[in-house]
Amino acid sequence: MGRKKSPGLQKRGRLWWIDKKIKGYGRLAESCGTDNLEEAERYLAHRLNEIREATIYGIRPTRTFKQAVTKYLNDYQNKKSLERDVYAFRNVMPDIGDLTLDRIHNDTLAQFRQARRADGVTAGTINKELSCIRRVLNLAARVWRHDNGMSWLDSPPLIEMEQGPVRQPYPLSWEEQDRLFRELPGHLQRMALYKVNTGCREQEVCQLRWDWEVKVPELETSVFVLPSNEQFRTKNRQERIVVLNSIARRVIDEHRGKHPELVFTYKDKQLYNMLNSAWRKARERARLPGFRVHDLRHTFGHRLRAAGVSYEDRQDLLGHKSERITTHYSAPDVARLIEAAENVCVRRPNTVLRVARHTILTRLGTQKDSGRDDTVQVIEK
Repeated sequence: MGRKKSPGLQKRGRLWWIDKKIKGYGRLAESCGTDNLEEAERYLAHRLNEIREATIYGIRPTRTFKQAVTKYLNDYQNKKSLERDVYAFRNVMPDIGDLTLDRIHNDTLAQFRQARRADGVTAGTINKELSCIRRVLNLAARVWRHDNGMSWLDSPPLIEMEQGPVRQPYPLSWEEQDRLFRELPGHLQRMALYKVNTGCREQEVCQLRWDWEVKVPELETSVFVLPSNEQFRTKNRQERIVVLNSIARRVIDEHRGKHPELVFTYKDKQLYNMLNSAWRKARERARLPGFRVHDLRHTFGHRLRAAGVSYEDRQDLLGHKSERITTHYSAPDVARLIEAAENVCVRRPNTVLRVARHTILTRLGTQKDSGRDDTVQVIEK
């Protein structure tokens, strides 16, 4: 006969769970996180001792950063940027995941900072990851409570941010756009061409769906209305309209009928981002090593401004948050926005000034007004 298990332990699936009534405390019901009986019994003994110390002596129970992150992910499942937070937590877990919350501070984060710098990660990215750590520690100190009413953490530590150069927007000149687009594989080339002609954010392109398309019969065209719901959220949590100039329209029409749900796919599968190895290799070959996917959006905004498009129309075209109700447009409003977006199709002579190492570098765009057709030819090469 096998030995008897401790009272209060039950096997659910492959894991052991605690389900036990404790005098003066109530019911304790939680997973032991293991399929090993001995480990489950040790965890049960630890939790019983922890409850006794907290209830009788007022001692704060200890929690690891890994446990705190688990609670954070459960509490904020509907957070828009949760995927970005998960990515950050994956990077920090090897260094601080098993530390108790009271042992996390600037000194214990030094190894994490050093490792991320060695990986060539920018200060901005490191700061986003440090912000996730700081957010969890702040919740542990100010919001989360143990059963005895004590906070998970006495007080949050001061975590200093990384100091480093801020990466500035980099709008493309026409010559740089040609160089980059020639090096991109076909599927990324068309996504980039759509992005630089609509100013959409990366996920607004990757997740673009056919059922978001809305016909505008008065203008014999259509627009996309990006929702803000549980399946997809725009950055400012507002629905927004995306109008299509002639180049963006041509890209959309080329994809029509290729997939029943998504506009942009690769081998009939969804693309979750544009910044992949193919993008990185292409920008290296194009001699644009620091160019980001998001800079296509900056390029769109830069060209609108250079064409004299009003500030209000630029806001609407880029989906910036404003006091106006930007999803309630009449046909004349849509016509005006399409006309404004059409300005970026024409290759006007342009000068893009770069400020680097206190020196102004001048990049001249092509002097030939090659019109819309030349731009579309880029995706046919």
